[in-house]
Amino acid sequence: MFSYIKGKISSLGTNYIVIDNNGIGYLIFVGNPYLYQIDKEYVIYLYNHIREEEFSLYGFQNMEEKELFLKLINVKGLGPKMALPMFATGSVEGIKDAIERENILYLTKFPKIGEKLARQVILDLKGKLVSKNSSSIPNSDFEELISVLESLGYKTSDIKRVIPNISSSLKVEEQVKEALKLMLK
Repeated sequence: MFSYIKGKISSLGTNYIVIDNNGIGYLIFVGNPYLYQIDKEYVIYLYNHIREEEFSLYGFQNMEEKELFLKLINVKGLGPKMALPMFATGSVEGIKDAIERENILYLTKFPKIGEKLARQVILDLKGKLVSKNSSSIPNSDFEELISVLESLGYKTSDIKRVIPNISSSLKVEEQVKEALKLMLK
């Protein structure tokens, strides 16, 4: 299993790059090969796709892209060859936002993704893409409260909604009671 590869780009194709690492050229499928420059060194984060008659490498500019890709390919009917083009024109945040807001129109703009598959993506991934380290929740005063609410199964979006209405001077038990009251409104 490969995690990443570091080397110089030796050639570009319409949906792939070839990266030279110690004299070996690795063909890696990427969302947008034109983001890379020939003879420039890059670190590419990899996903190995292995099937009976196929061994393919898919590359990403950062771990956030790779993690989203891994979640996307777990959706029924959405394989690596269909998920990768989403990164050519869509940003990680744009894709996540479209899923959270159930924006079917945004998702169907990608090649080979119809309305049925877009609905399946939303059904499978909505509420599962928000990072736990989201900077929009004030962690310092409410770290323990956030942990308790997440363990109770509340979504990060609901937690973000109630946190500003809770006093940081309260004990954690009182913060939880106040948060639960606000969640029910």
